Amino acid sequence: MSGVGVTAGAVGEALARAPFGRRLAEAMADRGPLCVGIDPHPALLRAWGLADDAAGLRDFSLRVLEAAGPRAAALKPQSAFFERHGSRGVAVLEDLLAAARDLGVLTIVDAKRGDSGSTMLGYAEAYLADGSPLAGDAVTLSPYLGFGSLAPAIEVAGAAGRGVFVLALTSNPEGASVQHARDADGVAVAARIAQGAERANAAERAAGETLGSVGLVVGATVGDAVRDLGLDLAGVGGPLLAPGFGAQGAGAADVAAVFGAARSAVLASTSRAVLAAGPDTGALRAATDRATADVGAALA
Repeated sequence: MSGVGVTAGAVGEALARAPFGRRLAEAMADRGPLCVGIDPHPALLRAWGLADDAAGLRDFSLRVLEAAGPRAAALKPQSAFFERHGSRGVAVLEDLLAAARDLGVLTIVDAKRGDSGSTMLGYAEAYLADGSPLAGDAVTLSPYLGFGSLAPAIEVAGAAGRGVFVLALTSNPEGASVQHARDADGVAVAARIAQGAERANAAERAAGETLGSVGLVVGATVGDAVRDLGLDLAGVGGPLLAPGFGAQGAGAADVAAVFGAARSAVLASTSRAVLAAGPDTGALRAATDRATADVGAALA
């Protein structure tokens, strides 16, 4: 791979690393199926008494890592809130990912990248290749140039023991105009994305992995859309990153309607329900534990 200066040590590290799906399944079994977002938006920085600058960003991010990292299955830094500070903010994101890696905490970089050809490969090398300071354990991707456009990222992720989460069915009102649309064969866009993920996970699943390393993003508050659009979430065979828990209100009834037999694959994502407890580290720990209990009850 070009562009990231992969060293012999990095290659050895990749060869020794278990597939992302396996590592995430183990983390979920050990700590519960909770993913805590790290979303240092300006209002939250102010609420924590921090400046809206790189120093405030660093304090915020490392405090969430310290409090929630040992308690959640994964952390999900939102890249946009780091990028808005330019190179200093991106440097904070790099430091956060390195610190999480040192602590053995899984990270999902919420960057929602999507393109084709060499540009997609560039994004893949930035967020997924060993040797890149922006590489977490997984990254979110946008498939709306076609699922096949994501092939470079899925290939790089697989070679490095990392994963991807592909936007499939989101809860924002605008998403339906694209995701619910049907092709000439009457198949919904969201269902085509789920089928692509299922194919991408086939080899890992055939090798006996509980979860493949290609996941989907499916909102926990999308109601009957999964059924109405014909998505086979259980058949995907990968993790299902599910925003909408906590402050957005998804509960047990929503989970049953949306995920059904695929509930064991759900990684529930929340940010406000935990981050609002800061800046006190003890309060953040307690909020993470409450969120884990709430998610566990909803997914039972």
